[in-house]
Amino acid sequence: MKNKKNVRWGIVSTGRIAQQFCQDMAFVNNGELAGVAARKLADAKQFAHKFNIEKAYQGYQALFDDPTIDVVYIATPHNFHYENVRDALMAGKSVLCEKPITISSDESRKLSALAHEKGLFLMEAMWTYFLPAIQKAKQWVEEGRIGELKHIKADFGYPLPYRADLREYDAELAGGCLLEMGIYPLAIAQFFTDIPMDKLNVKSHLAPNGVEDDVVILADSGEVKLTLATSFQCKLQNWAYIIGEKGYIAIPNFWRADQCSLFVLDEEIDQFNDARKSLGFNFEAEAVGEAVMNNQVEHAIVPHDVSGLLQEQMERIKKLFTK
Repeated sequence: MKNKKNVRWGIVSTGRIAQQFCQDMAFVNNGELAGVAARKLADAKQFAHKFNIEKAYQGYQALFDDPTIDVVYIATPHNFHYENVRDALMAGKSVLCEKPITISSDESRKLSALAHEKGLFLMEAMWTYFLPAIQKAKQWVEEGRIGELKHIKADFGYPLPYRADLREYDAELAGGCLLEMGIYPLAIAQFFTDIPMDKLNVKSHLAPNGVEDDVVILADSGEVKLTLATSFQCKLQNWAYIIGEKGYIAIPNFWRADQCSLFVLDEEIDQFNDARKSLGFNFEAEAVGEAVMNNQVEHAIVPHDVSGLLQEQMERIKKLFTK
């Protein structure tokens, strides 16, 4: 696809996060919305009208088979990701798939192998990694401004009262707060340490149907201590703290971060704010567009190995849930 100015995006599903992604495409310089698919044609047409998308499809395969689509964004529930990504790759489409990319490490490995076999781009939509504030925090760490890394603390939780019929609590749809939100604290820890966690300790609470609704994780990542949490029971602070021997970085609402601050003891010595007008999905989308145009199979910021590792970590954590 070299020398092509814009990649043409196909959107799979019309839910909330797909709408947020499409809203931010207005801020993307190398891509355009070209098609949307839903289970019901009426939903696809309504979505297409809202975002000025040329084509609307009933069923995902019709979009995958459209030769004018370059890359698809998959925003279906977690448990459908493997099938959707596989079908898109088999149809010759590059893929950006919402997190978690699959619901098992085995599925993740299979999709990675298929993408390499087909020579097609595949990436988990870990948009947080592409946010300028997260990139700035990483730069500060690499410059040694907080000294040797000692602790990472991160949590992500919002109250979601239990209802057995909710997708987020449905075991058949891979429900539970770990895959829904807990992947964010795990991912931010991995981004700053790049070392698999060990010495894992987990405190969990299960909803009446056995799906987890509160999880606290203590672990080591090399010499770095991790304190991570996720919850459907309550709103957590939703900040990340990257703590070194000389100072620390505070990142409010780190999963969608637009700012970060650098502290030495109690004094704020540096601050960054991206002043963006978008939600932040545009940074990820533009990076994907560039990778697709350059015929890459993986992106260096979210390689397949990181997605597989996050799957393995969640599998290990689930095995330690309180019965």
